[in-house]
Amino acid sequence: MTLAPERAPTAGLRESLPGLLSLALASCVAVSTEMLPVGLLPEIGATFAVADSVTGLLVSLYAVMVATLAVPLTVATSRFSRKPLLLATLTCYALSNALVAVAPSFAVVAVGRTLGGVTHALFFSLVIGYSPRLVSGAHVGRALALAGSGASVGLVFGVPLLTSLGTAAGWRASFTALAVLSVLTFLLVARLLPSVDHEPISARRWSGGRRQLAAVATSNTLVFLGQFTVYTFVALLLLGSGVSPALVGPVLLACGACGLLGLWYAGRGLDRNPRQTAVVVLVLIICAVVGLGATWPTLVGVLLATAIWSAAFGGVPSIYQTCAVRARAMPPELAGAWINSTANIGIAGGAAIGAGLLHTAGLSSLAWPGALLMVCGLAVMLLSRRAFPRHP
Repeated sequence: MTLAPERAPTAGLRESLPGLLSLALASCVAVSTEMLPVGLLPEIGATFAVADSVTGLLVSLYAVMVATLAVPLTVATSRFSRKPLLLATLTCYALSNALVAVAPSFAVVAVGRTLGGVTHALFFSLVIGYSPRLVSGAHVGRALALAGSGASVGLVFGVPLLTSLGTAAGWRASFTALAVLSVLTFLLVARLLPSVDHEPISARRWSGGRRQLAAVATSNTLVFLGQFTVYTFVALLLLGSGVSPALVGPVLLACGACGLLGLWYAGRGLDRNPRQTAVVVLVLIICAVVGLGATWPTLVGVLLATAIWSAAFGGVPSIYQTCAVRARAMPPELAGAWINSTANIGIAGGAAIGAGLLHTAGLSSLAWPGALLMVCGLAVMLLSRRAFPRHP
């Protein structure tokens, strides 16, 4: 196989498009691997006679591995060449999904998910660090948005399609298909993605911007905590507003597709006015979540609020990734590791907060603490002008 030549980060977006699209496909595989069990938990549990509450730990285990290992793994692998390391993560995704597909016991499924979580801890740090090295500084925001668009595609199309396959042909078929897709992605990335220069992580060279990065990571944590306090139980919120069980999937699919609009807006604005872009996106999310709480269980209000909420949140990952890299507190990979880690802390913590509220105060209580946490994230953003600047 002929590998693409090494390239300095001076190219425009068009010249780097094949490499960025290959990263987007890899991101799609990564997010599909992370989220696929959510729609198939009952089938997996039934196969091994395991309670749904125990099967749900497959998702929690994955998030905890990412939150715990993203930074240490990024530091430990900083001396390795970027492209071979990225290809190694795709190999591990293939092994993880294949192991789950053929697992003879629930313990082996857990081992496969653990391998996937460890892989995920490193993967997005590499992607976040790779994209800025493919383009000139003026295109970093759009490059990160494009490379990360695969995550949105995975959520909007990959997971629903694979879940449907699992429902029709058995859950093992879904993981088998994802393992095959991982191998095909490996081949495309090896072919299309250029190699890039990098330097091992050095505290001496990267000594400024720590406060800015801390502000970005703190805001990221608070926003993800608020998001997943509510979003973890969005299916229940939809059902409670009158959506039939058969339509929950299509509604979430349509709302997820709206997230591509937020991704487009963020990618366009982050290279022009990052601060305005970030503030507009967060204000829209907060207003939508408040609207959800105020109108629930009225069907029309809930559907409208959920669509706006989903559209705006599509731009959130790109915002925090771009601002973390531009803080220049540390190499892009390590900055990305902090964003990856804090996002997963938010995912796991938000799900726990939401679960506690669900059992004590009911569905109607979820939106208000979720919105409050995101207001705190917005406050950090507004107070940190250097972390979220007007000019890139």
